[in-house]
Amino acid sequence: MKVTIICDIPLSRKNGTAVAAANLIESLKAKGHTVKVVCPDKSKMGQEGYYITSTRSFGPFNKYVKKNDVVLAKADDDLLYAAIDGADIVHCMMPFVLSRRAVDIARGLGIPVSAGFHCQAENVTNHLGLMNSKALNKAIYRRFFRVLYGKCDCVHYPTVFIKNEFEKSVKKSTHGYVISNGVDEAFFQGERKERADGKFVILCTGRYSHEKDQGVLIDAVKKSAHEKDIQLIFAGAGPMEESLKKRAEGLTNAPAFKFFTREELVDTIHSSDLYVHTAKVEIEAISCLEAICGGLVPVIADSDKSATRAFAMGSHNLFTPDDSDDLAAKIDYFIDNPYEKEKCALLYKDFAANLSKSRCMDAMEDMLATTVLENKRAVYGIPVTESSQRAAVLGIRQQ
Repeated sequence: MKVTIICDIPLSRKNGTAVAAANLIESLKAKGHTVKVVCPDKSKMGQEGYYITSTRSFGPFNKYVKKNDVVLAKADDDLLYAAIDGADIVHCMMPFVLSRRAVDIARGLGIPVSAGFHCQAENVTNHLGLMNSKALNKAIYRRFFRVLYGKCDCVHYPTVFIKNEFEKSVKKSTHGYVISNGVDEAFFQGERKERADGKFVILCTGRYSHEKDQGVLIDAVKKSAHEKDIQLIFAGAGPMEESLKKRAEGLTNAPAFKFFTREELVDTIHSSDLYVHTAKVEIEAISCLEAICGGLVPVIADSDKSATRAFAMGSHNLFTPDDSDDLAAKIDYFIDNPYEKEKCALLYKDFAANLSKSRCMDAMEDMLATTVLENKRAVYGIPVTESSQRAAVLGIRQQ
């Protein structure tokens, strides 16, 4: 296949959408497909197959946007046309201006379009201080549908939760595929490593931002009966780092704040004792899945705006959002009952089995190929079930 991927953010961004895009690009190329990428990532300038756009200006809000580490692409019709013309399919990663122009150009050229759902309405309204406004969140979802998802041949949803949330808000069904973004095989490998200092290590991974709510974990540890024995590690980066450090003042063991490479994160997971996922807004939370696949038991915020709570095996794996007392109690339960923690870890082994990145990327490839075939069937009358036609679309992988 010839696939053009549209990503409104730099692939070097430290977030799940950029990782999902990079994984898809890498997987498709490894399978022999021709991939073109349109994005605002200047580090890719000059590399074959990459079309680099400029970034948007937000006028008087530029200072605020920079503070929150937001970078979005500016649409360039000539660039988009060059990258899209001749493609079998266009896949958009986000519902912003670059993807919105891409879908219109692709439609004009008769090329099918798929899109991934990687942005919750709350990720937008959080910046306006209106994350809990149901009316505004619904209005944003309706706009997402109008400008992008309603124009697509199919939509990729990382979880059933976000598919249901979106379709309920727009009151329309979509041709949706539910496929996890997948966990790199490196997280399944390795063994538990004991720390020399004997501390009980709690890992929390994610961007330092308001909706990730890492502060509740700091408050919970301060209330824990085992406070002196706990070492917190916050793996990530983001605009709230300094405020989180200030909030952590007074803890016996100063938390570690660091953005880890994949190899470093794997090692950190294997030397940790518990994973706490504090985010109240989450489409899938690959960071939580990485910890689970690495053998950690999770304690997850039971938020109705987060798909992650579905990963809980029992009540001890959930805590009430914004309730540091409840989180402290759950942490103390697993410290006081190591045998229960080990039993819970065994349950999660089966849960993790179907989450490998390679399996999920195969499913993404099949989604794109099926969409191309369905488009050919509609235009030329080619049956989507014909194996010879499917082999032709999948190309090198099927030879």
